[in-house]
Amino acid sequence: MLPIAQAAHNSGGKVIAQVKRLLDRPAPPNQVKVPGILVDHVVIADESEHPQTFAESLNAAYFSPRSSKEALGEFESENMAPGVRRIIAARACDELLPGAIANLGIGIPEGVGRIAAERKILDQITLTVESGPIGGIPAGGLSFGASAWPEAIIDQPAQFDFYDGGGLDYAALGAAQVDQFGNVNVSKFHDRVAGVGGFVNISQNARRVVFCGTLTSGGLEVEVVDGELRILKEGSIRKFVDHVEQVSFSGKVAVQSGHEILYVTERAVFQLTPEGLRLTEVAPGIDIQTQILNLIDFSPIVENVRPMNASCFE
Repeated sequence: MLPIAQAAHNSGGKVIAQVKRLLDRPAPPNQVKVPGILVDHVVIADESEHPQTFAESLNAAYFSPRSSKEALGEFESENMAPGVRRIIAARACDELLPGAIANLGIGIPEGVGRIAAERKILDQITLTVESGPIGGIPAGGLSFGASAWPEAIIDQPAQFDFYDGGGLDYAALGAAQVDQFGNVNVSKFHDRVAGVGGFVNISQNARRVVFCGTLTSGGLEVEVVDGELRILKEGSIRKFVDHVEQVSFSGKVAVQSGHEILYVTERAVFQLTPEGLRLTEVAPGIDIQTQILNLIDFSPIVENVRPMNASCFE
């Protein structure tokens, strides 16, 4: 809040503070986050007008310390539902090494935290969210941005200072389009501009990045039978294209930086190399030519292909 208030005030704007109540005495100075010199108006709003997230009015787990292992019990006991999101999240979670400081993006990457809870490895890693939580389990859906039982919650600008400085060992992020150079687009599709957000800071600075997404979209339907993946209905939209519409992540910059980059789909895993994308893994039950290569607009390097982790399809 402080940098936002400073920027608005210093640019000639107005700062309006929405509060729950007024104190009858000055607040302790070390608890003041936005000093009064920056505030033009104060509005007292009803309790119902202070939702904690877009989905929840109040969830104590988002500001409570992890005081016991029981606090994580509900997450470790609730398995993520089967389907493509679980397959991709499980394979992406395989890349989380003990001691890693990680960032999880919105969408499919949210599932990495759930899988990590199922595998009971949360005490070996630290999951962070760009809005400020450090540790705990990132919330999903409309509550994305919060974390249950975090170790700390810092200001978002400070979190990005940490990211920009190369503090992340690992990041799992979404990918809407991927091209032959390893570039990723998450920001512009024809006349629709979604914006890039903090994607650039995180993706270009994390030492290991796993981009998560399906090989095709637009009606894709799959099932797992006896440990093998079956495509019931192929998606109508190709996501691996010759050239992305807009470069949100630069494969060239990543290669120059020596970062490890993977692209995980429900049926294949690709790795970024100086020569381009290399197909490294294929899901059991998938035909490389007809169900992967024929659905990509370029020719990836195909050598030493191995099966994807069988546990992803249990």
